[in-house]
Amino acid sequence: MKCERIYLYEDRKDVYIDTYIRETSHEFPTNKRPAMLVFPGGGYGMCSDREAEPIANQYLALGFNCFVLRYSVGERASERMPDFSQPLLEASLAVSIIRKNAEEWNVEADKIAIIGFSAGGHLAGSLATMWNDKAIFDELNIPEGSNKPNAAILCYPVLTFGILTHGGTRDNLLGEYKNDEAFIKKYSLENNVSEDTPPTFIMHTAEDGAVPVKNSLMFASALSEKEIPFELHIFPFGGHGMSTGTKEVCHTPNEYAARWVELSCEWLKKTFDL
Repeated sequence: MKCERIYLYEDRKDVYIDTYIRETSHEFPTNKRPAMLVFPGGGYGMCSDREAEPIANQYLALGFNCFVLRYSVGERASERMPDFSQPLLEASLAVSIIRKNAEEWNVEADKIAIIGFSAGGHLAGSLATMWNDKAIFDELNIPEGSNKPNAAILCYPVLTFGILTHGGTRDNLLGEYKNDEAFIKKYSLENNVSEDTPPTFIMHTAEDGAVPVKNSLMFASALSEKEIPFELHIFPFGGHGMSTGTKEVCHTPNEYAARWVELSCEWLKKTFDL
């Protein structure tokens, strides 16, 4: 396993990509693998450990090369507002870096998936729906489309910044613009779904007391309207932030809802024709 830490900024040590790249071997049928980029949750105030490496491990087992992005949080998250979402710039740069290094890292450049949890789900949803903003390409000086994810997995995601939002997530990202209706609408992702949004897998629980399940239902409705392929699983029981739902990472294990991992793997196999 090739594990490396790649810092996105020369003068900062809090924003980086951790790589989990499988070793190559002549014994394998192929050394080219799809990629999974993980965005942990944490309300844009932190990056959760239990939604980082433990998630990468799940998709390593499926045969992916995996990457975890620790993105800007707290005051850093909103420092580029109103021009940009700082985490969205970093997520775009991370995908572009993976695609740029696809040959060296044995990644299939047209099979790069992203997965996000809670606020990380908002980040993944933002990238899935806003990757094609030309201002991002110009700001980062990256080739147009190099930041495009080919599939997105959203787990108990914050997707709207309206009435049904998670207030801390919205406030941390928007900063002083947290009550500005124009920015609330812009980062309410159900408004941004387009024909350019990639196929999407969504998981939520009906009991989620932190992020209302309607976040996922509204986004799924928008995907349906634009005829974007998607799969939606609403589990009846379980609170917020369960990660894999197993006792390894979850204080209250949820074996029933933990099936989302297997379901997402089956969905990826179909989506990427693995």
